[in-house]
Amino acid sequence: MKVLIIGGGAAGLLAAISSSKNGNEVLILEKMEMPGRKILITGKGRCNITSSLPMEDFIKNVPGNGKFLYSAFNNFTNRDILEILKRQGIETKVERGNRIFPVSDKAQDVQKALIKEAEKNGVKIITNCKVNKILVNKNKEVYGISVEINGEKKNIEGDKVILATGGKSYPGTGSTGDGYMMAEELGHTINRIKPSLVPLTSKGNSLNICKEMQGLGLKNIAMKLIDIDKNKLIYEDFGEMLFTHFGVSGPTVLSSSAHLLRYKNVDELLKNNKIILRIDLKPALSEKKLDDRILRDFNEEKNKEFKNCLNKLLPRKMIDVVIKMSKINPNKQVNEVTKEERKNLVMLLKNFDIYISGFRPIEEAIITSGGIKTNEINPKTMESKFIKGLYFAGEIIDVDAYTGGFNLQIAYSTGYTAGMNWYRKDFYEGI
Repeated sequence: MKVLIIGGGAAGLLAAISSSKNGNEVLILEKMEMPGRKILITGKGRCNITSSLPMEDFIKNVPGNGKFLYSAFNNFTNRDILEILKRQGIETKVERGNRIFPVSDKAQDVQKALIKEAEKNGVKIITNCKVNKILVNKNKEVYGISVEINGEKKNIEGDKVILATGGKSYPGTGSTGDGYMMAEELGHTINRIKPSLVPLTSKGNSLNICKEMQGLGLKNIAMKLIDIDKNKLIYEDFGEMLFTHFGVSGPTVLSSSAHLLRYKNVDELLKNNKIILRIDLKPALSEKKLDDRILRDFNEEKNKEFKNCLNKLLPRKMIDVVIKMSKINPNKQVNEVTKEERKNLVMLLKNFDIYISGFRPIEEAIITSGGIKTNEINPKTMESKFIKGLYFAGEIIDVDAYTGGFNLQIAYSTGYTAGMNWYRKDFYEGI
């Protein structure tokens, strides 16, 4: 069987590896100058390969149609991807949050390993190749694709086509949404495309606060996203975050965006300033213990002004902002700070609120939420329910997960599943 794979990302490469091992003639058609471009930017250039969690826990970390992935995750697990990388000499390590990285901390090593594994099995890769159309006969069976290579248009025949073009996030890596149009032309539904695992924006005074602290990263903070209209918790987390010129970012914020985008009436709530990010700057301390800590600091520097007594408590870039928000006279002697003022300072440090106004553009998102409707795809094979011989893999499908290596595992598992030799009566008839 001749298998044509549109897109040479993580999903496309695993589809090729799977398909070639089953004795097929496999061709990857990649629009960029090299395959696996997006792998290079995952995990901040280190590549968070997958998670060390048991596979049964992966579904819990996929808020976007996770149940669709049961078969795919069963077909190809986190152990399977690590075994492939090990064959190519890539050693791995487990870090905080069950995240697995290459020991080298180089995403390029993972990219090269997957390409080598594919080529070792006879996969041919054509780069700088634009696929214009998937060719389908009157019986709704694929028979090839229409492509453009170095300005030359031609058709390439094939028995099976796997569409693995990615979503719309990070278009510089080749994910520009081409696959959505191809699938739509063949009758598939594309659920609304939204950014996920994306920084959040602020406006008004909250934006000014963020700008004043631009570039400041905080570690070991507790955060909550709250719908203040209903006093309802949307998401909570512990870890790191970052203040930016547009609002907030960092691991905890990116994870929160996956929950926020699915929250009921979120667009209206954001518009009306009803969503806040509440940061606990000192989560290890109760209000009383934090008050005791502040009091000790004040007693040690009782002859200093309030503005000069927060260095042990807060990062330098945050001090002026906290002083303004506390409404305590910065020139006041610390021994003159009242108990009530100190109580307000404690409440501020335990409840540092930033109003959230929206999401950054999809081009800045780590992944895309939305895509080809899952009930139009056979979850056991990844084959289209409309077109025989057409399969889907990776981010183009309407599935998305939290940070931690889960989205790459989705790409591997759906790609591998799509590449398997599923019995097709029309193909094997007469053999």
